[in-house]
Amino acid sequence: MVVRGRPRNFDRKIALERAMELFWERGYRGTTLTDLTTALGVNRPSMYAAFGNKEALFREAVTLYSDNLRIPVERALRGESTTRAAIAKTLHTYAEAFTEPGTPLGCLVVLSATDGPAHDDPLREFLTELRGSLQAGFRLRLQLAVREQEIPDTTNIATLAAYLGTVVFGMAIQARDGATYPDLIATADLAMTVFDTGCQHADRR
Repeated sequence: MVVRGRPRNFDRKIALERAMELFWERGYRGTTLTDLTTALGVNRPSMYAAFGNKEALFREAVTLYSDNLRIPVERALRGESTTRAAIAKTLHTYAEAFTEPGTPLGCLVVLSATDGPAHDDPLREFLTELRGSLQAGFRLRLQLAVREQEIPDTTNIATLAAYLGTVVFGMAIQARDGATYPDLIATADLAMTVFDTGCQHADRR
């Protein structure tokens, strides 16, 4: 079936990448349908035929972004011999991703749809779940550290993972506001001193 209005050389993968970058740069509500059709090089019926509505396209674009970022993050979390090194490497990985030349600054998952209603917003809930998976990754690595006796078993894993997630979210906002890669590395390194303090004093609580 030929979709009327779609260019013959339409490449769905490339179109999705363009939509991802547009949402990344402008956010969900800041990106209009005209912006999308212009960037994708199709008319609205063709865009709907290829991706569904704007929300469906946004979800798919965010999933693509998240999948792309997950690869280096998981490599950092799992590839180091110690938990401290893994977490430091992960924070550095985020710093690099948030300031990579040629891409929008910051993080699509953190920044793209924070201006909607606080409750009963499916997109906000979708992004909240993705941000929660980031903290879950930190929790898993910290739990491994406890099992391998790298950190005290009295360490508050949930609080420490939440703190590290907050650092990442803050780095994303800093990057959007103009912070450079060295700036974010300085933030990440300072966060590791807090990590050390939290682990060292865990058994005193």
